[in-house]
Formats: sequence, C-alpha cells, structure tokens
Amino acid sequence: MPELKQLHAGHAPAVLAFELANRAYFAASVSDRGDDFFDQFTDRYNALLAEQEAGICAFYVLVAEDNSVLGRFNLVDIQNRTAALGYRVAQRVAGRGVATTTVRELCRLAATRHGLRTLRAATAHENAASQKVLSKAGFVLVGPADPADLGGKPGSWYQRGLVLQP
Repeated sequence: MPELKQLHAGHAPAVLAFELANRAYFAASVSDRGDDFFDQFTDRYNALLAEQEAGICAFYVLVAEDNSVLGRFNLVDIQNRTAALGYRVAQRVAGRGVATTTVRELCRLAATRHGLRTLRAATAHENAASQKVLSKAGFVLVGPADPADLGGKPGSWYQRGLVLQP
C-alpha cells in the first residue's frame, strides 16, 4: 500500500528516478522542467529541503512498497494559514484515483500538521485530469490564473477551505 511521506534527504534518488521516468508524460500536460532541473538536481533538492525546514513549504512523496516514488505532492508559499498545492503522479498510476486520494490526504495533513485553513491550486485549461482531481477532492473554481503561474498556459485557480476534524 503506498504511503504519503514528508520529503527527506534519503528520498533524493527515488525522486530523481521518478522525474526522469515520467518527464515526457509530464511535459504533455505541464511545462517541462528543462535540462537545468536535472543537471542541478542535487542543489535544487537541497534548496527544497531548506525551504521545508524554514516552514515556507512542505513537500511530500507518495512511496510504493518497493520505495519507488509514485507521486509528489507539495504545499508551497505557506503564509497566513494558506498554501498553494501542486502535485504530479507517475504515468503508471494515473487514472486510478491515486491523485484524488492523495490530495484528500494532503488536505487533512495541511490542516492537522501544518495548521492551514485554505489551499489553492492552479491548473491549465487543457489539463482536464487535474481539474477532475481537484473537483473530486473538494476544490472549487475561483477564477483565472495568470499564465505565468502555469508555465505560460492559460488556466484557472481552484480553492478549498480546510477544517480540523475531531
């Protein structure tokens, strides 16, 4: 059974393998990270861990039983009890409810572990799968997104209020 874990230094090789294995798949629906991302992976990864340590962001990986990464789920720009959600799942598990289930779990963690009350997520108009995940996870459309937020693509912002469950 896959497990959602907070990102740590030991995940680096599996995260890199995940990004490389799914690069073409991701590029079909979101902007490609570019060669620099892979060339500078270690430095960028360490910077993410520093941001997480500082409380600016919270990064999670969905880890399979074989310790491979099935998805990345991020809470970025945490401030005023609000954060932006970003996620991507491996092509091999896409379309099976993995993203929806994990986004719901991350919403729970965002409230209980990180004290957040609102999550926002931007998705490109052409990314129907992401729109479906957000809708099923309780997000509602709130307005247009700046194409700069989506790698130059037109899109929309979605939002979900969070409440602590007893």
